[in-house]
Amino acid sequence: MVDASNTESVRGALAGLRVLDASRVLAGPFCGQVLGDHGADVIKIEAPEGDECRGFGPPFVEGASAYFRAVNRNKRSMVLDMNVEADRAIFWQLLETADVLIENFKASTLKAWGIDDPSSIRERFPRLIHCRITGFGDDGPLGKLPGYDAAVQAMTGLISINGEPGGNPVRLGVPVVDLTTGMNAAMAVLLALNARNQTGRGQLADVSLYDSAVSVAHPFMTNFLASGVTPKPTGNSHPNIVPYDVFQTATCPLFVAVANDRLFGKLCRALGAEHLPDDERFATNRQRVANREALTAELSKAFAAVDGESFGKELLAHNVPAAPILSIAEVAEAPHTLHRQMVVRQDDYIGPGIPIKLSGTPASIRNGPPALGSLKGGAGEAASIWKK
Repeated sequence: MVDASNTESVRGALAGLRVLDASRVLAGPFCGQVLGDHGADVIKIEAPEGDECRGFGPPFVEGASAYFRAVNRNKRSMVLDMNVEADRAIFWQLLETADVLIENFKASTLKAWGIDDPSSIRERFPRLIHCRITGFGDDGPLGKLPGYDAAVQAMTGLISINGEPGGNPVRLGVPVVDLTTGMNAAMAVLLALNARNQTGRGQLADVSLYDSAVSVAHPFMTNFLASGVTPKPTGNSHPNIVPYDVFQTATCPLFVAVANDRLFGKLCRALGAEHLPDDERFATNRQRVANREALTAELSKAFAAVDGESFGKELLAHNVPAAPILSIAEVAEAPHTLHRQMVVRQDDYIGPGIPIKLSGTPASIRNGPPALGSLKGGAGEAASIWKK
């Protein structure tokens, strides 16, 4: 694990950016953390009871769930009861000098606060980048409905193509919809900031879980659009590439991803199956896909005779993508994980590392997740709350 305690003096690429993160649970907080990791001053606005994902555990660390701590570092927490007019006044004062607002309030909640149209927030604060994260957007047949990762996975076809052929559909274990939406939201903020540098005006960034989920249904969505054939679950295999699957060796399962004819030839030579590339059924990827079952049977026999661990290393040494299936525990302790600083320990914080590494303005973890309401401020004090 990497000791990141010397990062306090680092100024990231977004140093000086003022972000009000009024979102909760996962997509919005993840977006706010990405911005905070790269130097933005992020104030997390929480209701008196706090973001509910503080309780998404066990495990818990210092009273907050590991789930919460993973997406809320590099922030300060301020408690505001938005149902109270005085607290809403503080919220508006903070927005007067903020650059970015991230929120995922229901449209009905905003209306109860006197905001009939979410776009009116940016009209009130012309330079503000308003990143609005919703389940389905604010209009359309599903507009204004609440969105939840697993339900959106189901509604966008992701569950339908996940799982073994002939088996029950399976939810993707990782909350891919929320995380993808968070990344899209962070990109939206940066795009809007770049536009503001040119125009002097902010804008509304409309980012929904539904849109994000549909956008990552690759290649199944584009395959359907091109062929009209409804995709089915493929297990570990790839619908467009063969061989791209898990093969059982004499010692362990090994994932092999061979994307072109040259790599297929290398794989077959390493397996002692040099005859396979010369078989017209397997000469090209198009033919291998058409004859998937026959090729898989041939390769399975060859893989069953090799030691998976040593053979996987041999394949990688020859630039053939192959990997053993590791557990999360093994990944957390893997030498390359530690070398890439993808597990970070700093003071009382331990969590996932920062995947975006900039050479000139590196990201940093300046503080761990905040205690609920650790930042105090009242009416008329909003301007002094932001870091200078």
